[in-house]
Amino acid sequence: MKITYYGYNAFLLEAGGARLAIDPGQNLWLFQLRSLIPKSEWPSLTHVVITHGDPDHHWQSDRVAKVSGAQVICGRGLTRVVDGQRLVVHPRGRGLSKWMRYDNLHTMEVGESAVVDGVAIEAVRSVHGAIAIPILGFTIRAEPGPDERVGLGSMGFKISFGGTSVINLGDSVLLPEWKDLSADVLILPIGGLGQCTWTMDVDKAIEAARLIAPRYVIPCHYNLPFLWKRNFAVADDQRYSKGIEKLGFNCTILEPGESTQV
Repeated sequence: MKITYYGYNAFLLEAGGARLAIDPGQNLWLFQLRSLIPKSEWPSLTHVVITHGDPDHHWQSDRVAKVSGAQVICGRGLTRVVDGQRLVVHPRGRGLSKWMRYDNLHTMEVGESAVVDGVAIEAVRSVHGAIAIPILGFTIRAEPGPDERVGLGSMGFKISFGGTSVINLGDSVLLPEWKDLSADVLILPIGGLGQCTWTMDVDKAIEAARLIAPRYVIPCHYNLPFLWKRNFAVADDQRYSKGIEKLGFNCTILEPGESTQV
């Protein structure tokens, strides 16, 4: 399997005839607002997985799905039923005010699994932490919940095709129950340092890898651009890599646009 990283939690997984995008969101740096996954990749995508409703994960998903005709997979918490039709929260809507229809939509709850056009997918529990973001002397705070857009529909996924299994945990705090999971590749956030409390930090992400015991680990969602800051959710990926290697696993550090074969 070829895995390409595009920053935040945006990935492209390729094996055989499948090309699966995870979290086709928006780069949130004010000086380069654009799709994380390049538009040139959109037409040939076969699957789109959305871990939750934050803009860096969900902003472009409807556009990607329309251009590609891809199968779309998300947690049921990202949706609601209106007049008998299941709708997804609008990627660019304000709060929970707008909902829209997606073609080829597959929604899942924790523990459910399905094979979607040759790709096996299992929903894995993830919990988006609270946020506290300092901006211009103020602090924006939000606690994920049923009436809050932040972290809406939070879900991790185990994705298996081409003889390789990948777990992507989205934006999550550490959950001890992950000890029951297994995969060849683990993709997880490490940038929860300080006030950026919505994900694991380096130490907790090392513990998550110990629980799941994959062959390969790819850290993400750290040292990312946000508004006018070039480096937000700061984490020491070299310290993380050393911690993973002490556990006996391989750690691959990818810069946006870089790929690896597993």
